[in-house]
Amino acid sequence: MAVPKGKVSKERRNTRNSANFKAAAPTLVECPKCHELKKPHTVCKNCGTYKNKTVVEDKKDSKKQ
Repeated sequence: MAVPKGKVSKERRNTRNSANFKAAAPTLVECPKCHELKKPHTVCKNCGTYKNKTVVEDKKDSKKQ
């Protein structure tokens, strides 16, 4: 039966395992109102809408009043 000759450090073990890992690019969808790319199921940072409803008012509009 095979027996390890010595302890494998955490750094050595994790370095070996990290060779199989690749970070995936985040999924992006188009906002139906302003057509800006955004994360799914989140408020649009550009226009402040979620599910075609305005959730966050634009800072530009509030300063004009």
